[in-house]
Amino acid sequence: MTTPGAASARSSAANQRRVAFATIIGTTIEWYDFFIYATGAALVFAELFFKPAGNDIALLLSFATVGISFLFRPLGAFLAGHFGDVIGRRAMLVITLILMGAATTLIGVLPTFSQVGMAAPILLLLLRILQGVSAGGEWGGAVLMAVEHAPNHRRGLAGAFPQLGVPLGMLLASGVMAIMTGLVSPGRAFLEWGWRVPFLLSVVLIVVGYFVRRAVEESPVFAEIAERGQQTKVPIVALFRKHWHLVVLASLVFVGNNAAGYMTTGGFIQGYATGRLKMDSTAVLLAATVASAMWFVSTLVAGILADRIGRKATYLIGFVFQALMVFPLFWFVNIGNLGGLYAGLVLFSIGLGLTYGPQAAWYSEIFPASVRFSGVSISYAIGAILGGAFAPTIAQALLQETGTTAAVSAYLLVMTIISIAAVLMLRDRRGIPLGPDHEAEQATGATVFGPRTAAAAPEAAKA
Repeated sequence: MTTPGAASARSSAANQRRVAFATIIGTTIEWYDFFIYATGAALVFAELFFKPAGNDIALLLSFATVGISFLFRPLGAFLAGHFGDVIGRRAMLVITLILMGAATTLIGVLPTFSQVGMAAPILLLLLRILQGVSAGGEWGGAVLMAVEHAPNHRRGLAGAFPQLGVPLGMLLASGVMAIMTGLVSPGRAFLEWGWRVPFLLSVVLIVVGYFVRRAVEESPVFAEIAERGQQTKVPIVALFRKHWHLVVLASLVFVGNNAAGYMTTGGFIQGYATGRLKMDSTAVLLAATVASAMWFVSTLVAGILADRIGRKATYLIGFVFQALMVFPLFWFVNIGNLGGLYAGLVLFSIGLGLTYGPQAAWYSEIFPASVRFSGVSISYAIGAILGGAFAPTIAQALLQETGTTAAVSAYLLVMTIISIAAVLMLRDRRGIPLGPDHEAEQATGATVFGPRTAAAAPEAAKA
């Protein structure tokens, strides 16, 4: 005979699996769309949209369009954060998914500079801005759906699932591009029409993602807030009035990972390997695909570690590893063969995962329930601007100015050290309740400069 308690537990577990599946599918689709652009910027956009500027400037402009979209992430974060704290997490997930997919699909039908002149790069930039708005709003909703549905002792792993969508999106984007350059439209055909296909495929992915995300229940934390009618009218104002210091620190935690990640996801290494080192583009894309698989594995491992040894400890291990790898990354790549490229990218991806997997849980535990969507979304967006927005452009400029990748490695090391400092200023908050009944506890004790929150103290002390 099945007891009510056992049935409820099974129902809860089934719902958590649905949420995990929905968040990982949705974020994979979102970031496939986002990364397919970055890959296109490295391989074809300089030629198709910016060629009159000259080869070097055209590549810089192409990478700059990758970065400019980041400037609009805060707009997406502000909008999604406001409405996510007022009308709910699930609705924003669906809206951002559709916006990203529409922008990506339209890029696939854009005319090039040779066809319409200056209108081509302008339209490309406008659609990239829409991608930035969508990306800025999507992440916060996905991680809160995952973390707020999870039991306390599984938040790290649950929060890692939407994080897994990023390396999966990169893997999918690199894989599809590799198929197009190597099999379906090799050589000149890829430049003429093959690059468009990965963008047009977004239509299919959006339909799948829409139905998956519509099937999940609203976050229990927001459902309780809405039932009581306790939504904050202007959550962004409350966030910056009371918790601006948390936004600053959480943003800085992200800059090291984002700057490093956009060496690959932003297309810099792909462009460097195919351009300066004259490697085959399909082989380079396959190497990025394999590196994405390692990034996926290390992100999952980080989610498990975050529950066992703590969010802060996992971050510190990851950033130390990343700091040790910023110079060897290019030592391996500069060997000039595929073995070196694979070794550099795969080893570098370990640190990327270890400094990305714990982020969702830790961000969610830093901010109070009433402003949590705004807090995690805006911190993520600002961190992305400071870290990854122009990382490929900065790297390309450093390379052209100095003629050596050592300058790029030094830049990545500085960004990693900044993140380590920010991590050291925050407390591990494992065990703190996330519901609206514990708003007072959630609002204090997140930094090492104030008193520790009582509810989180036993768990944090173990970290």
